[in-house]
Amino acid sequence: MSLRPYTYVTLSLRPESTPHVGVSFHTSDLKVGAGLLLSGPRPYLELYSHEANVHISTTGAGPVTDADLNTAREIFTAAARYLADCEQLHAEQPDKDATADTTDPAT
Repeated sequence: MSLRPYTYVTLSLRPESTPHVGVSFHTSDLKVGAGLLLSGPRPYLELYSHEANVHISTTGAGPVTDADLNTAREIFTAAARYLADCEQLHAEQPDKDATADTTDPAT
């Protein structure tokens, strides 16, 4: 089984309910950006691939609230944990370059 990169997007619509959108990125083509929209001004965070975009900004696209600060801190903490887990698992993987065929064609 080949695990190829992909982005998975779902939209659930039910009568009398708030729509639900799910986005799962499983690709090295994921891009991440952040900045300040000067029209507000307000901060934003975005995650995107060719298949989907996710933009995060302040409550109601308005001034920064205490809840916005808490959300930003949670994102920061989760991203730091994700980085630490990726680094640990990467370090534990066998080195693919070391296991590749190293036959020297000159001999």
